[in-house]
Amino acid sequence: MCAFHFAAPLSFCFQLDTVSRFSLFPRDLKGWWRQERAEFALQERESTTASFFIPSPVEGKDTKDREAVKLIAEEKRARAKACTDEGMKEGLKAAFVACLATAIPTLTAVRMVPWVKANVNYTGQALIISGATIATYFVVAEQTILECSRKQNATNLEKSRAGLS
Repeated sequence: MCAFHFAAPLSFCFQLDTVSRFSLFPRDLKGWWRQERAEFALQERESTTASFFIPSPVEGKDTKDREAVKLIAEEKRARAKACTDEGMKEGLKAAFVACLATAIPTLTAVRMVPWVKANVNYTGQALIISGATIATYFVVAEQTILECSRKQNATNLEKSRAGLS
């Protein structure tokens, strides 16, 4: 018995009683999709494959001591805050210097060079000065944060190697 009542090629005729999983009716496809999603979710929960991410030394071990884990996490937060604060301070210093270094020539050129006087209005002057200032802040802050982080990681590595020896 064919699923279609009109003349259909044999490749589209499915026996409903033998192939109930792949019937062509939407309600059956909906049920099949629900079942497949449920099976996939079950496989996801039971997955024993290794994670894509590299675990930190704390996560790699099965530590039962929660206080030690909390202490290490607090140390990480404190180091991150110290690096961020240092980056912000250095970025502000560099931004101040960049602001002066771009404001003085820009404002001088607007008053003395005829082409600049005719073509750069107040908005253009502000964009030149603030663009250089903001770019300098972000570049210097990022470099300082990365440098601080590298230093702290190197000291922590040396400490851990000294403890293992």
